[in-house]
Amino acid sequence: MEKIQDYLNQNKERFLNELIELLKIPSVSADPAYSHDVLDAAETVKTRLLQAGCEVAEICDTQGYPVVYGEKIVNPNLPTVLVYGHYDVQPPDPLDLWNSPPFEPVIKNTELHPEGAIFARGSCDDKGQMYMHVKALEFMVRTNQLPCNVKFMIEGEEEVGSESLGEFVAQNKEKLANDIILISDTGMIGKETPSITTGLRGLSYVEVEVTGPNRDLHSGLYGGAVANPINILAEMIASLHDGNNHITIPGFYDKVDELSMEERAEMAKAPFDLTAYKKALDIDDVYGEKGYSTNERNSIRPTLDVNGIWGGYTGEGAKTVIASKAHAKISMRLVPHQDWKEITQLFKDHFEKIAPSGVKVKVTPHHGGQGYVTPIDEIGYQAASKAYEATFGKTPIPQRSGGSIPIVSLFEKELKSKIILMGFGLDSDAIHSPNEHFGVWNYLKGIETIPYFYHFFAELSKVNTP
Repeated sequence: MEKIQDYLNQNKERFLNELIELLKIPSVSADPAYSHDVLDAAETVKTRLLQAGCEVAEICDTQGYPVVYGEKIVNPNLPTVLVYGHYDVQPPDPLDLWNSPPFEPVIKNTELHPEGAIFARGSCDDKGQMYMHVKALEFMVRTNQLPCNVKFMIEGEEEVGSESLGEFVAQNKEKLANDIILISDTGMIGKETPSITTGLRGLSYVEVEVTGPNRDLHSGLYGGAVANPINILAEMIASLHDGNNHITIPGFYDKVDELSMEERAEMAKAPFDLTAYKKALDIDDVYGEKGYSTNERNSIRPTLDVNGIWGGYTGEGAKTVIASKAHAKISMRLVPHQDWKEITQLFKDHFEKIAPSGVKVKVTPHHGGQGYVTPIDEIGYQAASKAYEATFGKTPIPQRSGGSIPIVSLFEKELKSKIILMGFGLDSDAIHSPNEHFGVWNYLKGIETIPYFYHFFAELSKVNTP
């Protein structure tokens, strides 16, 4: 790709400064207190798209936060790439575990990132990775090397389930028409080991409430005589896994694909250092479903995890009460073919059934989405593979991710396009956690690699055109 390295060297500081300014906006979609900031982030993305070379950029209203749409149409006869990303971020809590304020970005050197990493909420998920595409477009436009049409669809509700995006996509199929959808909201194995995500897990997210007595009770006067909702909830949650860490909900595994030993052997070729993995997490051992490796447990197997649990008195000192209510938030990561709505119903039915008669149970579904698998024989994947080869000097490894992007399967259903997941983050980037960061090297490598994808996709599209 002509002049890409020169362009990066000349504009590195500007690219970093622009991202830092975007990261300063606390666009937390889950908390209404940040609603003005979320809208500010949308306006900023729109402005940056226009500055990068989009001929059109607009704020598209939805029932929730808006979608930022942009486009640069070179020639209607050329293939069109639709870039998806999101400008909203996870809540920064717990704040006391951050080494620097989450919305005051700083660049610090680390062992994995001696050239520096940007520490801020959203640096990797997804502002940094989304912004790589904006800067890649800028390079291609300003050097007259854009070989495809490009459209951008950047939303503000990904971290809360993309509730408004489905309707937006359904109502704007012509506007969003494309030949391939390109997303950078995933990671890769390592800086020396590039990989392309070929599968995402689905998601079902629910909240449960267990109610016992009609008020908090004195634990001395009533303890042992009345069902304690916190004790009951803990027992119910514990029963959701058996001794082999197999999920006990009837029907849960009915549609789970069992990969062949040959496929599992191919997956096992990806480099993985178990000792380093445990050291990075400061744990003595790994844990999970019996019969599967760590990489298999967090990619090709479904899971059920408690994300939060509360009830009773949690303040300073002691207060001897039996709480009236206990609550938990539970997420289930699903593999392709598991329907998230069906799994949610299976969970609800089972959880209500196992509750003892002394309590009432309420299950509230929050959001979810289907899993997705990208075929590696598609020209989109082949173009991505060639792009990584051009900038990393080696063929990327296809890898299934344990994460979820609930809207991805809907894109294919509504827009009839394949999705390519070109992520440049690392597992160590602490997304959704305190001290989230994104390597400066990774950020710039993404900007360098993405134009090659356009080049190879245009080239392969010509070959495959009848």
